Amino acid sequence: MADTTQPTSTPSPAYPPRRYPSRIAMSLGLVLTGVVLVVTIGIENPDPPAPPAAAAPPPAAAKKEPRPQPGSEAPRVGLAAPPDRPLVSDQAELDAWANRVADKTHLDARVLAAYGRAEMWMQRQKPSCHLSWATLAAIGNLAFGAEKPGPDGTMTVKPDRAEAPDTDTGKLDGDRTADHRIGPLRILPDAWHKHAQRANGDGKPADPRNLDDAAFTAARYLCSGNDDLGTPAGWWKAMLFYNPAVNYVQDVFTAADSYAAASVAP
Repeated sequence: MADTTQPTSTPSPAYPPRRYPSRIAMSLGLVLTGVVLVVTIGIENPDPPAPPAAAAPPPAAAKKEPRPQPGSEAPRVGLAAPPDRPLVSDQAELDAWANRVADKTHLDARVLAAYGRAEMWMQRQKPSCHLSWATLAAIGNLAFGAEKPGPDGTMTVKPDRAEAPDTDTGKLDGDRTADHRIGPLRILPDAWHKHAQRANGDGKPADPRNLDDAAFTAARYLCSGNDDLGTPAGWWKAMLFYNPAVNYVQDVFTAADSYAAASVAP
């Protein structure tokens, strides 16, 4: 008898096709890789890099004060020395003035007394000159700085470089071939012979090594041209006659103006 039983069909597997597990595995791998990168970057570089610093601007050039030009202006006027009293000793007044100016300018009082005396005497001998002690102080400062004279006013200042043909056969500067500026106020021998005068009135010849004599001689030299040193034209003319180097006179101007301003400061 023939078998009439229908064959039963084999059921399909209960899992998805093989392509789905591959996609899932790939997705999980990408996620895991991203997590690892985030964690790694966070650990190795917790702070974001700072932006590069901006380049600093170049420093501004310091503005230089213009140098005074010949004839443009005269130095300021400092605290005037006491008036000269020919018949009465004025040493006490001169010393008091010098000490007061020394406190203001930090110059030596003994040195200031020499400059103050020269101003005093020129006020009487040539009042139209209007020479200030501050100009003499500036000349002296450039010549010997903070060096102080001895008790008698003598200073050891070597002659400057040769500047002119010899006029004194080396008697003052020791050189028979050329003239050198001598003494604390740097005066040429020819000018010294013409204008030298003793500052203490003892009748002896003026000594170029003595600060008092040198200051008074320099004052007479500066006032010898009948110029008014209280005016720009007069001051520059006299100073360029004293020394024709413009740079030197500009340095004297700057120092004299500074001393004068300090002497009258509150």
